[in-house]
Amino acid sequence: MKIRPLRIVLAVAVVVLVAYVLRDRLFRVFIFGQQTPPVPLTGLSLADTAPGDVRIIAENLEIPWQLAVLPDGSLLVTERRGRLVHLGSVRRTLEVPGVRHVGEGGLMGMALDPDFAANQRLYLCLTADGASGLENRVERYRWTGAGITERAVILDRIPAAQFHDGCGLAFGPDGLLYITTGDATDGALAQDRTSLAGKILRVTAGGEIPLDNPFGTHVYSWGHRNAQGLAWDDGGRLWSTEHGRSGLESGLDEINRIEPGRNYGWPVMQGDRTRDGMAAPLMHSGPDYTWAPAGVAYRDGSLFFGGLRGAALYEARLEDDEVAALIAHFYGDFGRIRAVTVGPDGMLYFTTSNRDARGPATQGDDRIVRVNPALFRR
Repeated sequence: MKIRPLRIVLAVAVVVLVAYVLRDRLFRVFIFGQQTPPVPLTGLSLADTAPGDVRIIAENLEIPWQLAVLPDGSLLVTERRGRLVHLGSVRRTLEVPGVRHVGEGGLMGMALDPDFAANQRLYLCLTADGASGLENRVERYRWTGAGITERAVILDRIPAAQFHDGCGLAFGPDGLLYITTGDATDGALAQDRTSLAGKILRVTAGGEIPLDNPFGTHVYSWGHRNAQGLAWDDGGRLWSTEHGRSGLESGLDEINRIEPGRNYGWPVMQGDRTRDGMAAPLMHSGPDYTWAPAGVAYRDGSLFFGGLRGAALYEARLEDDEVAALIAHFYGDFGRIRAVTVGPDGMLYFTTSNRDARGPATQGDDRIVRVNPALFRR
């Protein structure tokens, strides 16, 4: 039987394609002998809860990105299109000047000053048009109760792009401001310590470089693709959630414990791969499962983080400084989940993100949901 050359070419192409798709899995199994981490355990569903345990406290938002609970119990939430929404006795929507909403960029991160009750300062991370093109920047404002005043740019010229902008903000126990930045779709920038892209940055409330930063620059850690969530545990350890690869090769999302000066490997290594001088994730989602992790909060020995593509509130239970278990709560009940925070009342708050053109929106989206964290220990 004569085999035609075209058939040989097609057969070789199929083999090459399959090998390309499976190469990370084959590399782990045959080189390291490691398997894909298991799919998260199924946790609580909305049907498991009692009245009052889970409450929808706001609806009809548009791509809410980060959420803060003010000392008086009212809420502030950023909307990526450039609006700051105050949810108190009345609902106010404020336009933040200079925001450029493009792709995943726009008005994103927000943090309250540790002394907010006295100075009313809040910080925003946003995309804007800079002198050399699109950039991300961190701005400081004073909250008046009805609006924002006293704008000051404390850090600018952070590389920006349509995707991978980072822009998570959080104040640490040291009183300093931590900023996540994405690689702005250029992985090489994450490995360039002179660039602000693909990093976690650490600055004072005025944007100055702290004297004990590891490199004498804004950079606190590097080698990040698109970290967004930041949270500290009871021991003062910093944890971060980070988006893994995307497109045809999804998965390999990460939970990292952040240490000053460490290189977290993107794009040189990912998943189970290791390399001298680079830190591997404490847990990753595997090549076939995608969390698309967003905001994260720490409560009662667990990290709670939003899953966008994963459509769940994930709980990473910590033991002995490691991730002991990963549980997916409310899977599919609310759709895409982004911001997660703990309020002064001890309640857990999260936002949905179903109007970002990545998932089906239902009537009332997007929402803010309040959950009694005691649910997770019953």
